[in-house]
Amino acid sequence: MTTADHPNTDQKSAKRDAGFSLLELMVVVVILSILALVIVPRVIDRPDQARAARAQSDIAAIVSAVNLYRLDNFRYPTGAQGLSALVTKPTSDPIPANYAANGYMDRMPVDPWGQPYQYLEPGVHGEFDVFTYGADGVAGGTGTDADIGSWILQ
Repeated sequence: MTTADHPNTDQKSAKRDAGFSLLELMVVVVILSILALVIVPRVIDRPDQARAARAQSDIAAIVSAVNLYRLDNFRYPTGAQGLSALVTKPTSDPIPANYAANGYMDRMPVDPWGQPYQYLEPGVHGEFDVFTYGADGVAGGTGTDADIGSWILQ
């Protein structure tokens, strides 16, 4: 008689192979824990780096728009006119004579931390400065709280 003639033999081996043992589960948990310890610290820094990169990209776009404004109007927007002069034509002096029909930007972005970008004319670091105060929203700081500005792009 062969094992094919005994239906109970197939049922017994199927029951033994039906699940994982406690040892196998523990090995998987240990491996996943080790992977988490190695990978998580590297991934946690990424959102902060992405926010800083987005801020630099936004600032580069704003700087380009400010320079286009100057090309058309022979001067930068004043500090009082601010960055809104890139979206809508200023109504305060000096009123630009050659303002672009659709403005210089569709809308003014906010920084990755939800605050408006800052503008100084004349700037501390050049003819004008466009910057964000970073995560803390306060001048100065280090790491994610550090100011990011157009002077970094130069």
